[in-house]
Amino acid sequence: MAKITYCEHDGVEHVVDVKPGLSVMEGAVKNSIPGIDADCGGASACATCHVYVDAEWTSKTGPKTPMEVSMLEFAEGVAENSRLACQIKVTDELDGLVVRMPQSQH
Repeated sequence: MAKITYCEHDGVEHVVDVKPGLSVMEGAVKNSIPGIDADCGGASACATCHVYVDAEWTSKTGPKTPMEVSMLEFAEGVAENSRLACQIKVTDELDGLVVRMPQSQH
């Protein structure tokens, strides 16, 4: 299991164990984390799972796919470290990952 910290825009943190093989979005949904709606169910088609990945983790979460980059164009508050949580696969290497939700997702 990888321990992932989901931070709401107001600073409230939720630390949960997520099974490797799931996406960061699935970990949030299974643990009822507010701020990650996942309207499309992980198909990279809605950007309702937009998160900011803390700088020390960006190299470990893998590159953005072209579809992810395209979908992020529709999200509010996009930054260099923006990702779709549905596109980050959890591995043991991501134990300790911190993601933050934008204010627009509250």
